[in-house]
Amino acid sequence: MLSHPTVLRLIQHRQLAQLLRSLTGRELVAVAARLLDSTRTPEISAQWHQDRLVAVRERLDVEGYGPWTTRVGISHVEPPASVLDQMILVQVHLDDVAADSDALRILPGTHRAGKLTIEALQHFLETEIPVAPPIPKGALVVMRPLLLHATSASSRTSQHYRVLEITFAPSEAITPLQWHSTVHLHRAA
Repeated sequence: MLSHPTVLRLIQHRQLAQLLRSLTGRELVAVAARLLDSTRTPEISAQWHQDRLVAVRERLDVEGYGPWTTRVGISHVEPPASVLDQMILVQVHLDDVAADSDALRILPGTHRAGKLTIEALQHFLETEIPVAPPIPKGALVVMRPLLLHATSASSRTSQHYRVLEITFAPSEAITPLQWHSTVHLHRAA
């Protein structure tokens, strides 16, 4: 989706670049984009997870990176938490999401705990209260990849919703590996 004209216009919008710079203090590039549709996207599931895989140009054995996998012919790897901490996910909600619809649930602050084991994830689920905020059409939800979150397919909620999710990172964050694709944000004048 990074090459879609509408996605490119959004990624290169001056105000989005300013927002991301204000959050990170760094220049970022878009490294991934995907459209999630609750009636068509099989990745939408009710499972709690962290977004820990990144797409890279080629597989290189680099300490701290792994496991490796291939999706749609593209190499993906799980980088160290220090890389994921530098990244930001921006969800652009294309439809209204009602409060408590289970369309998006988060456990605030969990991104600070790093990569979670199954046991740590279970502990958070037993001790923390999930938040399922209402999200109006057109809203941006900005979060870290390591934030524990869950989304529900339309089988769990009667509400149909679509989300454009764009991942941003510093271009050098995975050196010596290279991002599979990158799009530069609007540069400050």
